[in-house]
Amino acid sequence: MKIRVLIADDQSMAKATRFDPTVVLMDIRMPDLDGLEATRRIIAANDAARILILTTFGLDEYVYEALRAGASGFVLKDDPPEQLIAAVRTVAAGEALLSPAITKRVIKQFARIPRPEPPKELDDLTARERDILRRVAGGLSNAEIGEQLYISETTVKTHVTHILQKLGLRDRVQAVVLAFQTGIFDRTDV
Repeated sequence: MKIRVLIADDQSMAKATRFDPTVVLMDIRMPDLDGLEATRRIIAANDAARILILTTFGLDEYVYEALRAGASGFVLKDDPPEQLIAAVRTVAAGEALLSPAITKRVIKQFARIPRPEPPKELDDLTARERDILRRVAGGLSNAEIGEQLYISETTVKTHVTHILQKLGLRDRVQAVVLAFQTGIFDRTDV
């Protein structure tokens, strides 16, 4: 699979639509147009765009807003090159990615935010889909979920697709955000 990566800075923002990259590697902090607004603009122009945000621990306040803006994943600026390459491949494949260190911090932040009611569409999920959503929210990959539930990775992908469709979500990152934002896994019926 050929992956076209656009490394976004202020000067290259207009190129996101012209070059049709597979993944936009976006610095969260840019002098003229920050990564949040750039993400919003790219997603507004193409809601299928895959944006991988580069961040540091000092910029955690941006993570939540970038997720809401439509970012597909986060990597740390000081991650080794191999992890960055793996992250680009993961996001290009349609998956979402949160660095484990970022995931812990996002969960901690969500714990402080008042939780809205879970969406009514959650009731449309089957028991298996709720179980898979719980594991997705726990940070497991499709392969890991398949191993735990004794089903194929392809079957897991199919369930994840149905979950996203039923809940009106764009990707796994939004599913994780929904799960923690609403606290649906604090309830015993999920």
